[in-house]
Amino acid sequence: MDREVKRIEYRLGKAGSLMPLAAAGAMILWAALSQSNVNGYVLAFFAALLAGVIFAKDEKAYGEAMVQGLGKPMFGVIVLAVILAAVSGKLISASGAVQTIAVYVVAAGFTGRLFVAATFVITCLLAFATGTSVGTYFVVVPILFPVGVMAGASPEFMIGAIVSGAAFGDNLGPISDTTIASSATQHADLGTVVKTRTRYSLPAAAGALLLFLLLAGKKGGGAGIEAVGGEADPVSLIMLAVPVVIIVLCMMRKHLITALSWGILTGIAAGLISGIYRVEDLIAFPGGFSVSGALIEAITGTAGTVAMLIGVFALLGVLECSGFFEDVGAFLTRLAKKERSTEATIVLSVGLLSMVTGVISVAIVALGDLINEIGEKAGVNRYRRANLMDCTGCVFCFLAPWTVHCVIPAQLTAQFGESFAVAPGSVPFVNYYSLCMLVILVLAVVTGYGRKPPKTESGS
Repeated sequence: MDREVKRIEYRLGKAGSLMPLAAAGAMILWAALSQSNVNGYVLAFFAALLAGVIFAKDEKAYGEAMVQGLGKPMFGVIVLAVILAAVSGKLISASGAVQTIAVYVVAAGFTGRLFVAATFVITCLLAFATGTSVGTYFVVVPILFPVGVMAGASPEFMIGAIVSGAAFGDNLGPISDTTIASSATQHADLGTVVKTRTRYSLPAAAGALLLFLLLAGKKGGGAGIEAVGGEADPVSLIMLAVPVVIIVLCMMRKHLITALSWGILTGIAAGLISGIYRVEDLIAFPGGFSVSGALIEAITGTAGTVAMLIGVFALLGVLECSGFFEDVGAFLTRLAKKERSTEATIVLSVGLLSMVTGVISVAIVALGDLINEIGEKAGVNRYRRANLMDCTGCVFCFLAPWTVHCVIPAQLTAQFGESFAVAPGSVPFVNYYSLCMLVILVLAVVTGYGRKPPKTESGS
């Protein structure tokens, strides 16, 4: 049973309550401009928490708010997924399977921008089928990302293609949590929501694909084709059983944690039986109070990302108990007058909240009733509201460099070495799907594109 946490009061009133966000924003900007890795964002969120302590009148309530944020189920899911995905990725990358695939890809001439574009399409299909953007990163990055870089593509464009494809699947997939949340909160039929959302998502995907084909070849790869050396080892391809098991289980609607766990077990079994790994390659106790092996290396390598997630969710708890989200909702409600201004309010509110929380479905659920109320009053039909909410989340949440959609892909690239690593602050600039969707959203609100309700709605 959840215990109600006391609302936090601050010295300097509203100005004091905004100090944690101000501290986080300043540090995030500094980290982004400095091309910092994940650790820069870790500092940003812990700086925010420390800044709040200075201004909070009741330090006990402040501490309880942080703990409440860490108690959210989503926190545990993401942290466990990050750790398990690192292990499954390590099993694949250390087996030689990536190098083997790269040899075949380069031999076939499927390199540079062609591989980037193909990666975008593959990721779109996978994310659409599984309904999970974060889960898609864990499956696609360990394989397609290093192969693409070895095949001459820029690391930034490769990660941009993967994040863009994940955003498309999150946006349009009928079993995506954001699609389900947006349709449910607006009392709209799920099938019709998906059908009408194609007005927005398909043009954005087409624009993104075109941009990848035009621009992805203009910047050289970090490792490059010359990094593909040696002969292919076909036996190593048995480790592709890991992503296959994860994908199949996700499509069967199994829990992401369960799917990743079975993927790891499959990889360990396949590696040992095939002779790719020995037991000591995976787990070893060499003495001297030390542990070695691929498994512990993968787990400890996630420390920075896990620390950042602790800071993010603790800050989320503080903001909730400060009344921040209620204040934002009340302010934006005053902006909603007519149809166009109401649509702009929907975009602004969901955009802001999805950036702050880092989780689109949380923003949609938190604002669902409010948007339903102001939308009905202004005459914005339920399908339009659902689509604006989801499309907005897949823009702003994916473009905020401190969210899981930038930090986790960046963290996954670091395991392949310095020449492969991508900074979280670089990801938004190559996420062409979200950038194209931003253009479509602006046009939709200004011109009314996509505003016409479906026949089922207009005829009701």
